[in-house]
Amino acid sequence: MKKSSSILVNKNTITSIAIGGFDGMHSAHQELFRNLDENGAILSIESGYANLTPKRYRQEYSIYPIYYYVLENIRHLEGDEFIKLVKEEFPNLKKIVVGFDFCFGKNRKYCIEKLKELFNGEVLVIDEIKIDEIPVHSRIIRQYIKDGDIKMANKLLGKEYKIYGQQIKGQGLGTKSFVPTINLKVDEFLLPQEGVYITKTILDNKEYDSITFLGHRVTTDGSYAVETHILDKNITNDNYTTQIKFYKKIRDNKKFDSFEGLKKQIFNDIELAKNYFK
Repeated sequence: MKKSSSILVNKNTITSIAIGGFDGMHSAHQELFRNLDENGAILSIESGYANLTPKRYRQEYSIYPIYYYVLENIRHLEGDEFIKLVKEEFPNLKKIVVGFDFCFGKNRKYCIEKLKELFNGEVLVIDEIKIDEIPVHSRIIRQYIKDGDIKMANKLLGKEYKIYGQQIKGQGLGTKSFVPTINLKVDEFLLPQEGVYITKTILDNKEYDSITFLGHRVTTDGSYAVETHILDKNITNDNYTTQIKFYKKIRDNKKFDSFEGLKKQIFNDIELAKNYFK
């Protein structure tokens, strides 16, 4: 189901909320959302450090409206003050859904028992979610992405890890000497470990099979780059906001002794990606 990029709902109609940080909108977060009623909403505490799904991208992964509290603006509140604020925002609130490790208020000194004491409605606590005995937490997913283990990161996310970037001018070598690539400037998202990945690239809402390189161009100019090559289509820079979904790491970044060596490796990478999508 395609999710709305923004949802406007009268807060008076909301009867249940899930509270958390929700960076990643991953499998465990989705379990919280599944326990909301039809008049549910998501209350996201915005720390400013989210880099799996930065704030403006989260609505893509939920049918429920998302409301944001900036942590810096509420961290001084005592527990009762925080619950009072929530009740004022959502006057018909009957149910709060949180994760097992949820804490709130000044210095995070109020946790589940205090929430049950302060809120005069249902408090539903979701136990820790594990996949293959690995706890599903944003910090753990971040580490898998940093290590280049995209397959495990995706398993914990419950979807392919995706970044957004703005197209920029590259070296110009790809089209002339190798294969055409789309070069991206990525600001808000955590980038996977340097290397070459099997990916899908989304341009103008159309998905294309692709391979993507992230890292320092150690064989050419040494600068850091994020560049993606669309398989079997000659699509280059068209000033679209570009999305890249990561499926699997093919290899590490490496230095080649010659352009010919690099070119041969690029074509090997392309064949691997084509076989993957077959």
